[in-house]
This record gives sequence, structure tokens and C-alpha cells, in this order.
Amino acid sequence: MSTTADDLREEVRWRYAESALAVEGNEPASCGGGSCCADDAAGFGEALYAAEQRGELPESAVLASLGCGNPTAVAELREGETVLDLGSGGGIDVILAAKRVGPTGRAYGVDMTDEMLALAQRNADEAGIGNAIFLKGVIEAVPLPAESVDVVISNCVVNLSVDKPAVLAELARVLRPGGRIGISDVVAEDRLGSSERAERGSHVGCIAGALSHGEYVAGLEAAGFMDVSVTFTHEVADGMHGAIVKAAKPASARRELPLVGGAKAGCC
Repeated sequence: MSTTADDLREEVRWRYAESALAVEGNEPASCGGGSCCADDAAGFGEALYAAEQRGELPESAVLASLGCGNPTAVAELREGETVLDLGSGGGIDVILAAKRVGPTGRAYGVDMTDEMLALAQRNADEAGIGNAIFLKGVIEAVPLPAESVDVVISNCVVNLSVDKPAVLAELARVLRPGGRIGISDVVAEDRLGSSERAERGSHVGCIAGALSHGEYVAGLEAAGFMDVSVTFTHEVADGMHGAIVKAAKPASARRELPLVGGAKAGCC
């Protein structure tokens, strides 16, 4: 029997719920199912955060780290900005982002897993963070208004989506004009086809569902982004890399006006 998109989403939800419950038992999280987040996997988890950052966080937030990078270190967050973390998990990146944007800023986290949302809220409370807000939802349909955030971050979650064009479109929708993304994700070399990616790890293990370098660039450009870059940082499997993905939403879009005198007029 073939695996459907709903099956994959439910498997991801179940694995992350299991990870949250493990953390509640004071054990490190593991999403299982392949290289991603496995205890012995290089390039995943808490080791990607500086010691001083880990020291600022509740232990359960660090134990729950399942990412492949540190997006708050590359997103260039500024005081007073509104930040959105897609797939916020145990809240580590939301807490760090909330600290960076300060009391005049705000950090949202969106996650589909009740157990992770509860864990993240407890972690934020323990850290004394009052400007972190956790919302239940899927990253293909973010429960926030259009043009409501300045920056979108995400840590090894886009690869888990079953509808990546929808995710990239949501990035463009929720960002204000001039907004930007700073995402850590697993990305394949262009030489690897989808079947070759699947040979290197499972979907829930952050490998089989990864976009290639070219697919990521093309997808973001199709969603309307500019200044797109995908930079490999470390190899997590043969031909598969942790990567930093950056792009910007244009500050203004060129609008086409009705035909005037047989010619199309433009307005910037």
C-alpha cells in the first residue's frame, strides 16, 4: 500500500510527539527514522548552538533540539522585529529569537504537535520570556494574517512538509514587504534524484523529503522572493547537507495598470 501525504504528516506528528514525551522524561529528543536527530548523527541537535546560548535556556529546551542548524544566528534579528518560527518544536529558536528582538518585539512559533506546543510554552515560561507566542497549525497554512511578520525562520522542518510549494507561498504571504527568511534545512545536491534521496534516509528522518539546491532556489523565486541563496554548511549524508537558506520579499512590487492607448502602462 502506498504512503499518502496524510500518512507522512501523521508519522511526523507522531514522531515529534514521542520526542516531546521523551524530553518530559529528561531524555534527549530523537525523531528517529533515519539520520535526522539520531543521537549519533553529526550535524543535528543541540551541538549546533553555542555553549553560551545553551546556558541561557531551560534544559528541556536544549534536550528537545532536533534541528540541523541555528537559524537565529544567521537571520540578523533586530530589536522590535516580529519573528515567526515554522515548526517550533520545543521552542529553542523562538526563545532565542524573543531574546534578540527584545520586549518591543515578538516571536511566534507554529507547530502541529500538541505535546511540543505544551513543552515549548513551559520552556518559555521557565526562561521568563513574555514575548513568545505559540500557535497550533501546519506550516502549509500558517495561522497568522498576511504581511504580519518581519522575519521567518525555521530549523530542519521545511523538508518534512508534504506540500513545499504551499510552504514557500506562505512565507511570501505572511512576510511584510521587505521582509526576509533565514532558514536552516537539509538540502540535496542537484545530482541526487528523489529516489536517491530516499535511499539515504527516511522522510521523517529529514532526508527523503529534502529539496535539492536548484529546487529550493526555483521554488523561492516562483513564490516571488529575490536575493535567494542556499549555502551548504555541513554534510549529513552522501550528497545531503545542512544548509542556510536566505531570501527577501521585495519591498514593493511592480503593478501593471490597464491598457492605455493600446499599450500597457506600468507603475512602480
